[in-house]
Amino acid sequence: MPQIARLARNILPLLLLAAVSVPFASASGPYVIGSANTVSADPNVIRPTTTPCVVQLFSDASFFDFNVENFTYAPPSACPGPWAKVVLEADINVNAGIQYDRTANFWLGPTNIYFGTTAEPSPSEAPSWHVENDLTDYSSIFYTAQSGQAQIGNTLCCGLTSTIYASASLEFYPLAEGQTAPVSANVVLALSAGPSGGTVTLNSGSSTLAGTFTLPTNVENAYLDVYAQSQSNDEFWYTCVPNDVSSELESCGNTAFRETEVTIDGQAAGVAPVFPWIFTGGIDPYLWFPIPGVQTLNFTPYRVNLTPFAGLLSNGQPHTVSLSVYNADSYFSATASLLLYLDPGSTQVTGAITTNTLAGPSPVVTENLNVQPTYIKGTVDVTSDRSFTITGYANTSKGKVTTKVAQTVDFYSYQYFDITASEYMQEITQGNTVASTTTVTQSGVPTAVTTQNYTFPLIVDITELVLSDGDINQTTTAKQTYQLTTDTTQSGVVTYSSTLDNDAQHVDTLEFDSSFNLLGNKGQSSSQQYNSFDSTGAAYDCAISAVANLLTAFSPGCAQ
Repeated sequence: MPQIARLARNILPLLLLAAVSVPFASASGPYVIGSANTVSADPNVIRPTTTPCVVQLFSDASFFDFNVENFTYAPPSACPGPWAKVVLEADINVNAGIQYDRTANFWLGPTNIYFGTTAEPSPSEAPSWHVENDLTDYSSIFYTAQSGQAQIGNTLCCGLTSTIYASASLEFYPLAEGQTAPVSANVVLALSAGPSGGTVTLNSGSSTLAGTFTLPTNVENAYLDVYAQSQSNDEFWYTCVPNDVSSELESCGNTAFRETEVTIDGQAAGVAPVFPWIFTGGIDPYLWFPIPGVQTLNFTPYRVNLTPFAGLLSNGQPHTVSLSVYNADSYFSATASLLLYLDPGSTQVTGAITTNTLAGPSPVVTENLNVQPTYIKGTVDVTSDRSFTITGYANTSKGKVTTKVAQTVDFYSYQYFDITASEYMQEITQGNTVASTTTVTQSGVPTAVTTQNYTFPLIVDITELVLSDGDINQTTTAKQTYQLTTDTTQSGVVTYSSTLDNDAQHVDTLEFDSSFNLLGNKGQSSSQQYNSFDSTGAAYDCAISAVANLLTAFSPGCAQ
């Protein structure tokens, strides 16, 4: 990993010692001008108008020695389901003191219901924050009493002093009078470490997370929700370079290209891009006080459409669903959930895959470096561009249904280096775009077409400069975006559309003496804008900003 990135993961002790007819989302807040407490512009889950039954999973659990919080879940007897919505709420806080960011996972049985990381504290700041997940698609797992676990891998070893506390509950919203239950998965199957959950470590591109299942024989639709979190050598994967120049550039290897590959019985079945989550200890911890990076505290899984395989999955034979991360280099932490939607009018769905052009990626690396004894200057680029189509049919109770998933997956990483005895500059411009079109055809039914466009641009500029007095300044600028647009048409008529934009910008300068002792930081500022709307009239617009690590502004939409 680059000299800068190595520094970023090791400076922490030094740093810290110095529902309605037109629904609107509410902000996660609270927003207090002049506060250093962790805050984001992310919205809470939109609620129905009915009164929920609340099931407390655990309260004020403490995490201090890589301990696990075990809990027992029972379905709410007063709200027997089906439910209009199921929402996970969690509140997490950290003692003021010295502590790294930590990974947090909540599991019900083997199934992941929350995946994120924690905010770092300071000796004078005990951050607290709130997260919510809409788990309505996972409703089927909540009908059965079972055990669960909360895992936040924290320790008080070796000068680290801050305990992490968490509480979590599930809210079950009954259907309103006359309301039809939302469509949710009939079966949810976990790809995890075992019956009590847990992520699986993918150390290399050949490492896999797999689950072998004998599935119901009437699968009509299938999806895979994928989490692939970068860790250790791969934490800063977006800074990596080809192995042949990693030594000169003081960078991690295997290039800056990572991608999750999904297979069924060894056959390529889908692609899940890796989102560049940056944790609150990443690069420069001051960047993320008080506004963390995009999705840092609450990851969003990528949903892979496996519906073309419905006929195959329904044949009564065991099937293995597997995922791996291309170019993984110790390591990615992975889990996934297979969501199956069954045909209520049939006990046996048949069908087959008719087209599958998906093959493994073939990234192209371009190096243009001028390496001299006193300086290195130039560019290192990697790109991956491909298109594929997977088509399958399923003979259901409604007749033959054909599903075609056509995707274009484009990735680029352009890196510029300028390295001398007094300066280390690394400028990263990265982008990942997935354009997906799913076409569903059935005799006598209007053709349904859904288009989804994901865009994940990232810009990170890092400059480490030795000043004339020997002191060292490290200036970092980071810009992240998560963008998703969706349109659904029937016979060419738009029936639904939505847009989501989550953008964040951060800048800071760390000041060190000649021995790399931290002197302080300057010039910190950050902002986040979260905007979403859809054709039903649901809308949300929130913008927040901070200067000198204190919240300075929030827009009116944040205060709803």
